[in-house]
Amino acid sequence: MTKFSDLNLNTKVLKAIDEAGYESPTPIQAGAIPPALEGRDVLGIAQTGTGKTASFTLPLITQLARGRARARMPRSLVLCPTRELAAQVAENFDTYAKYVKLSKALLIGGVSFKEQDILIDKGVDVLIATPGRLLDHFERGKLILNDVKVMVVDEADRMLDMGFIPDIERIFGLTPFTRQTLFFSATMAPEIERITNTFLSNPERIEVARQATASETITQGVVMFKGSRKDREASEKRKVLRGLIDAEGEKLTNAIIFCNRKTDVDIVAKSLKKYKYDAAPIHGDLDQSQRTRTLDGFRNGELRILVASDVAARGLDVPSVSHVFNFDVPGHPEDYVHRIGRTGRAGREGKAITICVPRDEKQFDAVEKLIQKDIPRLDNPVAKPAKTEETAEKPARAPRTTTKKTEAPAAVSDAPVAEETPAKAAPSTKSSSRSSSSSSRSRSSSSRSDRDSSNKVVGLGDHTPSFIELSFEQRRAS
Repeated sequence: MTKFSDLNLNTKVLKAIDEAGYESPTPIQAGAIPPALEGRDVLGIAQTGTGKTASFTLPLITQLARGRARARMPRSLVLCPTRELAAQVAENFDTYAKYVKLSKALLIGGVSFKEQDILIDKGVDVLIATPGRLLDHFERGKLILNDVKVMVVDEADRMLDMGFIPDIERIFGLTPFTRQTLFFSATMAPEIERITNTFLSNPERIEVARQATASETITQGVVMFKGSRKDREASEKRKVLRGLIDAEGEKLTNAIIFCNRKTDVDIVAKSLKKYKYDAAPIHGDLDQSQRTRTLDGFRNGELRILVASDVAARGLDVPSVSHVFNFDVPGHPEDYVHRIGRTGRAGREGKAITICVPRDEKQFDAVEKLIQKDIPRLDNPVAKPAKTEETAEKPARAPRTTTKKTEAPAAVSDAPVAEETPAKAAPSTKSSSRSSSSSSRSRSSSSRSDRDSSNKVVGLGDHTPSFIELSFEQRRAS
């Protein structure tokens, strides 16, 4: 079995790796590090949780161990699609470069430009940035990319999804043609393939797993859910989510719940808090300091449930996530792989459960087609209680319905008794119109009952019109 010591890494880097507790490289690391150290372009494709970050961080540190950066001219550049992923790469750099005197700067949104400018002015060996903030610094004249020797694009397909491809192409144009380029991603869309063909020179392609596959250590399942009514679907869906969480019991040590929309992230997090679940939201509209505190709390075990948008789906390394819940089926099938890849990392077992409503079934079919696997169907954990409630409600409503049906015919049958004869004498009256709508059988049975019981008009008081009383006397005489 290959060891890190067999990969020609810097001895100081190897010392940091040993202290971090890593013994042997993952397949993507073993395949990507040697050609990267040789100075070749690398195209690495592997599922999430396989150690892609170390695949470019370790050779990068080894290559930069010699030399010194100049002011505003970074020696290497690492591009990441999100702030969280960029911050994670920076943490990895600190871990592996602890015995190597290299400087770094992290350029992300939500942080003061002034603080970042100070770091750039001192000169940095490794510049880790999101595309937007990097171009902001460049356009302000604070950054020169002519000295970049190694350029890394992490989660390249996520860059495509977030619309960063034009920015990436522009950044490539600002760096030297002689640079070394490392591309890493979990999936490789056709558009990304075009970019690699344009900007990578004879790259070493390392593909350690079939594209868009989930780790075999992850147990997957889906609940096919349909709300009782359209206006109740959202609340009932949140009830299903709570049922799934409760059903896992103590096996659920922590979990990430993914929603497609930022508004749903807030709503689901608020709902869980209402029912006494330890949950907090994270998405792009939140302040960066709040996002950082939430993530730190989740990593440290202070927060049990993280409700997130896809901003947290890519590259975040929290090794011990036990469960992932897809509250919504992702819009892009590839995002499903990245979401559930937050669990079952580094050989651990994990569980991923999706809630699918009828309108999302087409998207879910696309997910199964992509991963080439049928995801097992799970029972709705709250289906039986829901039926019990419906059954309990029916007897409560039945007496009211029965009473109304019993009283209504009595009122209808009473009226025609008094209006039967006037209907012929005065057809233009309202009483005649009402009596004509009753059946002849109802009229005859009601009249017979009245003649047998009493001589008085049934259902009418002293205010009975005289012409009605006269007609009844004529009938009785006949």
